[in-house]
Amino acid sequence: MKRFFHLLSFCLLISFGGVCIGQNKPVEIKIDPNHTFQTIEGWGSSLCWWAAQVGNWNEAKVDSIVDLITSPDKLNMNIFRYNIGGGDDPSHLGGHMVKGKGKRAEMEGFKNSVDAPYNWEADKGQRILMLKIKAKRPDAVFEAFSNSPPFWMTYSGCAGGNTDPMQDNLKPEFYTVFCDYLIDVCKQYKEQYGIEFKTLEPFNESTSNYWYNLGSQEGCHFTPETQMKIIRILAPKLKASGLKTVISASDETNIASCIKVLKAYQSAGDILDKVGQLNTHTYSGNNNERTEAYQLTKSIGKPFWQSETGPSGKSKTSFGSNLGLAQKLFDDMRFMKPQAWLDWQLMEETNDVWCLMRCNFSSQEYKIVKNFYVRMQITRFFKQGYTLIETDNNEVLAAMSPDKKEFVVAVLNKSDRAKTYKLNLNTSAKISKKSPVYRTSPTENCIKVSAPKLKNRSVLHEAPGLSLTTVILPCGK
Repeated sequence: MKRFFHLLSFCLLISFGGVCIGQNKPVEIKIDPNHTFQTIEGWGSSLCWWAAQVGNWNEAKVDSIVDLITSPDKLNMNIFRYNIGGGDDPSHLGGHMVKGKGKRAEMEGFKNSVDAPYNWEADKGQRILMLKIKAKRPDAVFEAFSNSPPFWMTYSGCAGGNTDPMQDNLKPEFYTVFCDYLIDVCKQYKEQYGIEFKTLEPFNESTSNYWYNLGSQEGCHFTPETQMKIIRILAPKLKASGLKTVISASDETNIASCIKVLKAYQSAGDILDKVGQLNTHTYSGNNNERTEAYQLTKSIGKPFWQSETGPSGKSKTSFGSNLGLAQKLFDDMRFMKPQAWLDWQLMEETNDVWCLMRCNFSSQEYKIVKNFYVRMQITRFFKQGYTLIETDNNEVLAAMSPDKKEFVVAVLNKSDRAKTYKLNLNTSAKISKKSPVYRTSPTENCIKVSAPKLKNRSVLHEAPGLSLTTVILPCGK
């Protein structure tokens, strides 16, 4: 097998098929299977907020949605983040969050006061959907996360944040109570439903400046110093709970904030051994920051997730935005190298860029949008257990199967002009003539297109403008 890898190297060559005058030679793009990186743990999404609405739909519709999300021949998602709602002051219901982000943002909590009993009937919709995912995908991985403590633990009396958004909202006298609240919910799901969360994330974008009293959604500011105080309380309690669940942190909104908080954890000296997984969001960040985050997380030696993101920048079209988010996925996976990559919302009402399925929560109607197929180009074919391979082009993502008998290459063409790419395979392995190609473009939805031409161990294929193409290359001795 070692001899196989020494012999195997191939180049992916892309040129503008006749568009660039005078440029006859394609641009050489190297893909090196000898340089391997992270193994894919999976793809997925937060269940907040959409699942709390959709889980209450007609059961047949819920089943059809779960099938679209989890089936290996569709989105093939296996990682889902369950939101432990804090729950806002009941007098606020129908008010500031509905005006801001809609009824969906009013997540239900499980306790209305420090002395109140737990209401385990709360949050029925999100629970139904999570249990159906578990039944459909027994291998599903779940994380529990909190956007805010319950309103009655806070300074402002509101789960939206403090009056000053740069001030912590959780009262110090409730630090321990908050930790107990999170653990009790995790224990309930393990004991009542057989779901044991892999990780528990007590924070969400908590050093950001947009969580405020009477705000548009649940949110809570925690300085890095306060985060560490919470972790010091939560870690021994979680260990004593009998759960296998470990702490993940700290889900900052962007890569720069992630780096800053992780460095604070490092400097403290006693925090990182209490954290089992590192999480970040990538709503903003450049590739230099991604590289720094990779180097930092690699030195720490913990599992690493890109746990939430969405579209960034401006595009004239929804599909252009969808391809832009695919570019972010490529950049995250190639430079930052997380083991998992997750969307924020799978279903949304008012647009085609923050979701994979557009719906009406009230009428229970939904339709698949283009972004679904863009995502499927990756999540369906870059399977759990595949290992990322080095490429030297930002628009190319490549991986190989665990048995090293299949290579998968995805090429993103964000321009409006067709590009011809050529894969030159310098290998003793035999590449199957039945190498499937799937493509999403303005007129195609992850459909199987004409097989590539194989000649002298070269693969030729043309990608139309605004497209994402995935080539599966089975190989053998």
